[in-house]
Amino acid sequence: MPLAVIAIGGNALSRADAEGTVGEQFTNARATCRQFVTWVEEGWDLVITHGNGPQVGNMLWRGELAAQQVHPVDLGICDANSQGQIGYMLQQVFWNELAKRKVFRGVVTLVTQVEVDPKDPGFANPTKPIGRFFTEEEAREKQSEHRWVMREDSGRGWRRLVPSPAPLRILEIDSIRHVVKAGAIPIAAGGGGIPVIRLPDNTFDGVEAVVDKDLTASLMARRLAADVLVICTAVPHVSLDFGTDRVRPLHAVSAEDLAKHLADGQFPAGSMGPKVRACLDFVRGGGVGTRRRAVITDMDNLQDALAGHAGTVITP
Repeated sequence: MPLAVIAIGGNALSRADAEGTVGEQFTNARATCRQFVTWVEEGWDLVITHGNGPQVGNMLWRGELAAQQVHPVDLGICDANSQGQIGYMLQQVFWNELAKRKVFRGVVTLVTQVEVDPKDPGFANPTKPIGRFFTEEEAREKQSEHRWVMREDSGRGWRRLVPSPAPLRILEIDSIRHVVKAGAIPIAAGGGGIPVIRLPDNTFDGVEAVVDKDLTASLMARRLAADVLVICTAVPHVSLDFGTDRVRPLHAVSAEDLAKHLADGQFPAGSMGPKVRACLDFVRGGGVGTRRRAVITDMDNLQDALAGHAGTVITP
């Protein structure tokens, strides 16, 4: 069967206009997983991956509030916790939605580690904002107390920045492949995976960093020889001159043309840039046969994207 790797954002469960309660996250997870059922009914194998920004932010905040009572946890533990938390919700509601349609496929969550290079330039230049917003005074205190890198964020307050190294290898990729071959649907590499570095004795250790989930999704899709990579975001398609009166939607585009638009600065690093790069990496170096393509769209258009009638479709 054809294989699709689908990457959804952490905001697909915890939305910015809601409180982010567990009940709300389950409701959002059901709406998300209903979109996947059609793909399965049409004969697709799926691998699901997800973001975890809102969830990890809440975990870090809880840790701050309880700092005098319980020991702190590092980013790796937060990543692992969020993979279990979000995976549990998606796993349960996806299985339920499949069963309602009398489609009986296993769904399993895999805690997933991703190897990064300790010499990656991202470690010298932290760029990924995590956690809550602080006042400038609070930010100065955090910098002094924890040696955090802090930066003001568009007038909304100050946030902690951590490194975002590129993913090199997904340690559990063989296990993910075995789950797919067994006919089940894996939920894997949540939050971009738990970043680890290889030590001189060939063991691994965690690092304080965040791996971009879309770049990890692209790497996973290439290693699994997927037919389609789907990146779900907040907009129905990629646009040129976004935010201006010259905005132009891109519906179907070749990798060559998309790369030119990227080089021209059309897709900022803090928004659409990583998603575009992830899709380019995939269509240039992964997939099989003539079906190979990448799609960028939102959750509302996911089903139409299956037929190529929605989103931005990138081909080699």
